Amino acid sequence: MLTNFGVAIVLGALMGLEREMVGKEAGIRTSIMVAGGAAIFSLIALNLPYIITAETGEVAEVLARNSGFLTVIANIVVGIGFLGAGIIIKTEERVHGLTTAAVIWAVAAVGTLAGIGLLEFAAASAIIFSGLLYILRKARVVEKLNPDNIN
Repeated sequence: MLTNFGVAIVLGALMGLEREMVGKEAGIRTSIMVAGGAAIFSLIALNLPYIITAETGEVAEVLARNSGFLTVIANIVVGIGFLGAGIIIKTEERVHGLTTAAVIWAVAAVGTLAGIGLLEFAAASAIIFSGLLYILRKARVVEKLNPDNIN
């Protein structure tokens, strides 16, 4: 479990690095907290049936009667939605913070992957997301497509 949590923290830091480098609202610290929190909630969801049945050992029965443990993971998305909504600011001319909010959402997904033990998929996702953010910013793709709406 600590390995999964540690991987989530490292990958969250990696994903927050690009936001930090360009001075955006949610950087490394926020991304670490989001990824780590998502990993913890995922670990809770996966281990709760075993914790509840530690004395009886009837895990199969508990799982058969209550599949609600996995709704914990689904609610990570809901919680992150509120965080993302707080980051997005709309002015008359444009929207600010949309990319940062999307990064926070992706960081939560990567943290969840790490939490449930899909470490290779989590690492690949974090590297791909971070790489794309960096490449698109360096290539100034968004500015070339629409110079009036830079995010």
